Amino acid sequence: MAGGRPTKYNKQMQDKADSYVDGGFADVGDVVPSRAGLALELGVSRSTLQEWEKEHDRFSVTLDRLKWFQERLSLNGGLKGDMNSTIVKLLLANHGYSDRVAQDVTSSDGSMKGVDRVQIEVVGSEDSEQ
Repeated sequence: MAGGRPTKYNKQMQDKADSYVDGGFADVGDVVPSRAGLALELGVSRSTLQEWEKEHDRFSVTLDRLKWFQERLSLNGGLKGDMNSTIVKLLLANHGYSDRVAQDVTSSDGSMKGVDRVQIEVVGSEDSEQ
């Protein structure tokens, strides 16, 4: 950043970020690691995290690991019933999960009618067809 404030990013900040992701989040009272929690622990803004993610490969990997741990802990916490299901749903939506419901719509006058056929496809190797 030419002309800007010098960066706070250094090896100690990176090590602190790694420590947070590797379990330190629980030591500070966070149930899952988050960007907000990481920013607070490092004493920087979320926009600084985004800058560091673009500028420093190792920090980018740390933020990827944060997302993976967040997804894993949220999924397992939800499945075990250890975490609030509404919050888990919100967290997992950030990781591509959804609870879409498919509906077959038929109008009262019969002009719109659902599909009456079902197609089943077997996915797998040819060796499984015996």
